[in-house]
Amino acid sequence: MTNNDNPNTVEAPVQGSPLQESPLSVVLAGGGSAGHVSPLLAIAAALRQRFPAAAVTAVGTKDGLETTLVPAAGHELVFIERIPLPRKPSLDLVKLPVRMRRAVSTAKKILRDSRADVLVGVGGYVCTPMYLAAKSLGVPIVVHEANTTAGLANKVGARYTTYVGTAFAATKIRHAHLVGMPMRRAIATLDRDKARAGARERLGLAVDGPTLIVTGGSLGALRLNQAVAASLEALAAAGIQTLHITGKGKAVAGSDGSPLTGELYRQVEYVDGMEDVYAAADLLLCRSGAGTVSEVAAVGLPAVFVPLPIGNGEQARNAAGLLEAGAALVQPDASLDAQWIQDNVIPLCLDVPRLDRMGRAAAQLGIRDAADRMADMVLAAGGK
Repeated sequence: MTNNDNPNTVEAPVQGSPLQESPLSVVLAGGGSAGHVSPLLAIAAALRQRFPAAAVTAVGTKDGLETTLVPAAGHELVFIERIPLPRKPSLDLVKLPVRMRRAVSTAKKILRDSRADVLVGVGGYVCTPMYLAAKSLGVPIVVHEANTTAGLANKVGARYTTYVGTAFAATKIRHAHLVGMPMRRAIATLDRDKARAGARERLGLAVDGPTLIVTGGSLGALRLNQAVAASLEALAAAGIQTLHITGKGKAVAGSDGSPLTGELYRQVEYVDGMEDVYAAADLLLCRSGAGTVSEVAAVGLPAVFVPLPIGNGEQARNAAGLLEAGAALVQPDASLDAQWIQDNVIPLCLDVPRLDRMGRAAAQLGIRDAADRMADMVLAAGGK
């Protein structure tokens, strides 16, 4: 589905209409991982663009990424107890009713204190008590589900609203409307061709030449790091420059214990601004988290996905649409090694016509305006 194909999108307000002057208070719940915090912040930014004076309050836990990312974005952050929903009999299941009542009480206070017009939930442990509190107080609910397999908390929230946005068409959840993955505007508006030279310079790469960028994320770097480290000679022999984003604290060491080096190879632990990565790469070798898959599609970047083999296989399902469209390759984690990179990644990185076809196919599935679509839902739910 392309950006303008969603029949459920609510029209945005016209500049200068009375809507622009109306007060708006939105509470956004979700956190823990970047997969929840990133879309939350993108939705908040889209709302603030419509309503610069909007009151935006984020709800998270004290041990998630939101503790740094939300204040850095200029939003108020309040905390609620982390309430996992046990799937099997356990002590946590026995304690659940008391803990949930306490958390719902806290959630009600947050909504009242914020004078919330709308609650937006993006998934995670904090969302269930927030959904229950909003239902009890009559606060309209909007849900965004980022994964192909809906989380338990969002399934609860979807029972109480018809405003449910999904990042993937394959997601099964009540009242689903495909809106895409809310993402930072710098990525959503990226022109890879125009940005390529500047991005490569900022990343310490040569402006010209086939370029492979590898990133495994904070949790999934090990297998990719090992396979790429063993492939340096073959990559360099093919004339491919490689930027290896190893993950914080996961620098790859050479035989002497110092950071691994090689011809046409550069490693860094972290890149602040994935838009530069997407612009600089001819091909991305990466995991297939929901955010990465959605961003790769939005910017039209060919990718080789190596799904992280955890959970219920959601990373493989995330990548399935791009694989089917011919926009990506998918390789199981257990069989990613230097030989596979030599036989598959290197030829692909040198095949410019195929990369062009893959990029166009990815862009056909990409949705760039998901944050605005979610903002439309919020305004509709709140009667604004």
